[in-house]
Amino acid sequence: MMERYKLVREIGDGTCGNVFMAYNIETNEIVAVKKMKRKFYQWEECINLREVKALQKLIHPNIVKLKEVTMENHELFFIFEHMECNLYDVIRERQVAFSEGDIRSFMLQILQGLAYMHNNGYFHRDLKPENLLVSNGTVKIADFGLARELYSSPPYTDYVSTRWYRAPEVLLQSSAYTPAIDMWAVGAILAELFTLSPLFPGESETDQLYKICAVLGTPDYTVWPEGMNLPRSCSFNFFQIPPRNLRELIPNASLEAVDLIQQLCSWDPRRRPTAEQALQHPFFNVRPWVPGPLHDASQTKANESRAHPRLELNLWDFSSEPDDSFLDLTLSLKPSFHETDHANHAPQRAEEEICQYPRLENAYVKSGLWPLVSSDRPIGDVPAMPSWPQPYMVDSQASLAGYSGSPFGLSLQPNLLDNHHSLRPIRQVNFF
Repeated sequence: MMERYKLVREIGDGTCGNVFMAYNIETNEIVAVKKMKRKFYQWEECINLREVKALQKLIHPNIVKLKEVTMENHELFFIFEHMECNLYDVIRERQVAFSEGDIRSFMLQILQGLAYMHNNGYFHRDLKPENLLVSNGTVKIADFGLARELYSSPPYTDYVSTRWYRAPEVLLQSSAYTPAIDMWAVGAILAELFTLSPLFPGESETDQLYKICAVLGTPDYTVWPEGMNLPRSCSFNFFQIPPRNLRELIPNASLEAVDLIQQLCSWDPRRRPTAEQALQHPFFNVRPWVPGPLHDASQTKANESRAHPRLELNLWDFSSEPDDSFLDLTLSLKPSFHETDHANHAPQRAEEEICQYPRLENAYVKSGLWPLVSSDRPIGDVPAMPSWPQPYMVDSQASLAGYSGSPFGLSLQPNLLDNHHSLRPIRQVNFF
């Protein structure tokens, strides 16, 4: 069946196969053809490949679409939808930094595809900019050659993912890692989108661990207790380095972006957010600024004068005696609205507003008059100011814990297999 496709040029060379740009002679559709490097002699071993099984199941706008699988002369070909380039090409050709809005768009799509993948039983294990395809602002996860089922039995191979995006538990030869290794890669990619250079560019596995320590600091039992007992940790002499300030390393990133990178690139995989949790992070909770309606300048000035009360500080001497000349300081709060507005600003309840004066038991002062220094006590003996009422004490952490609530009303894609979406029939062609 490959005679229907005309190869135009090679666009990628991976570990498992070469990728070509091609077009369908019958339909003139541009496609990407991946030719596997190894030989195949049984059709069953073709359709049982993890990449084929994963892509048959994972149908999502942010996951590359496998259109067809075919075999000729013991050579296996995957026919994919065509994408313009990959994220590595976009970063490499970039002359100036991305705006945070562009980065947010990239990451939103990556995390949506990743959340769908994890929720449907797979983790990628080789996320990197080269495996994120880009076309007209759309990002799609590709190259599922190392993908694995979540519930498959360990041990797992320790040689997964490109070194710069390889999680520390993989570097230290953990045999039972989790989808958190994908989240580590996402954090490294997010940082790279800001700086246009890798966050952990190690030249070997040992140097890779050094590069991670140089940014995150040396781990210990308080930071990552399970990691200290991994096979390679016991024999590895960790570099004693304090953590760097990510704001200094990534100065063009917002506080929210830096916080998300720190969470994703945690030594302990259990502390990394899942893809779904990352989508709820404040980094994505950005509302566009909407200008207010235009007003007449004179009307605006009048409204401003009405909106804010006037504060006056009056100084006077109560006593006429030369030896009793204490100054009395009174802070007077005067309403700024006109008399005609009294009806509109009148309190809704009958009882009078009062505030308790500190340091005087059972004494009350009408609101609007607050003596700062009483004339019957020496200057310097200033009463303590009252504490703020509880409703005004804001706990900033409480509103962020768990990042509950989707800022964009995001809803992850449902399992599209329930809608009976499937690939076109797999074609098998044998020449004997």
